[in-house]
Amino acid sequence: MFFHDMRRLERIQRLTMSLGDAWTFFSDPANLPVITPPELGFTMAGPLPPRMHPGMIASYTVTPFGLIRLGWITEITHVEEPHFFVDEQRFGPYRFWHHQHHMREVPGGVEMHDIVHYILPFAPFSRIIAGQVAKQLDTIFDFRHKTLQKMFSTTL
Repeated sequence: MFFHDMRRLERIQRLTMSLGDAWTFFSDPANLPVITPPELGFTMAGPLPPRMHPGMIASYTVTPFGLIRLGWITEITHVEEPHFFVDEQRFGPYRFWHHQHHMREVPGGVEMHDIVHYILPFAPFSRIIAGQVAKQLDTIFDFRHKTLQKMFSTTL
């Protein structure tokens, strides 16, 4: 494995909502389809428990490049309600995926801070598509930002 092929995506967004409301929304995997671009074909593939907890498994399918439908299974590995949780890919399109979700109160609302570390499969050949994947992740997080802005009037 080429650890120097690990990539990082970081996004910060402020929302005019309470920390409790932010936690309720973001800790519910059933809300993922709402904040994911429709063209990814994101679909929940299994039942979810009523409350997030460490060890929780979420299964879904995605169509990342419009051609092949892929299964993706993540595990919630850390939960510090209402401030922090981590989802890690167990099976799916990445060799490694670790997504930290941080939430903290700020004047007028809450600040969401996402940190994603990922490694593409098939190194060193994955370097050929690394730019395209990074661009797609930016597009996904841009969509998420705009959708949340519409839903929660982010004007902080």
